[in-house]
Amino acid sequence: MGREHRDLRTALEDYARRMPAHAPLADEFLALLDAPGEDPFSRARLDGHFTASAWLVSADGARVLLTHHRKLGRWLQLGGHADGDRDLPRVALREAEEESGLAGLRLQAGGIFDLDRHWIPARGTVPGHWHYDVRYVVAAGTEEGFVVSEESLDLAWRAVDTIAADPQADASLQRMARRWLAGAG
Repeated sequence: MGREHRDLRTALEDYARRMPAHAPLADEFLALLDAPGEDPFSRARLDGHFTASAWLVSADGARVLLTHHRKLGRWLQLGGHADGDRDLPRVALREAEEESGLAGLRLQAGGIFDLDRHWIPARGTVPGHWHYDVRYVVAAGTEEGFVVSEESLDLAWRAVDTIAADPQADASLQRMARRWLAGAG
């Protein structure tokens, strides 16, 4: 077992202690981490694999940068596939940088912010599969001029309190917004 494997195990166990209601979900992530067979950090593992996302907050913590995801057609947090990288905090930071074009982003201390297991529908030759998304808080500096990447239809800074109250928002975005407002960030 490598360092990144141990680090993720420790982070998942810590998340389960901090968020007891989410402990069963954390157990599913731990089961994937320990599952035999194909690498759970590779998208080639079609029955489910790890992804990492960034709850990318503005310097004042009042807003979050969202992507209008090109493939899914929904407003979501920035993130993507691990593609073999077992350091999921690094993956979240890299995805935030690549998808936003923002410089000076930094991973906020505190470990895992949120976990979400969600179904990705079949697309082209890739069958439907599960994403085990591990989410971290990434903080922007004072520069907020983003660049829309080819993975997005658009990007927008949205007020966290607006997301928390928006019944049309993705359920996991609402959950993260409410957690952030409650001071878990």
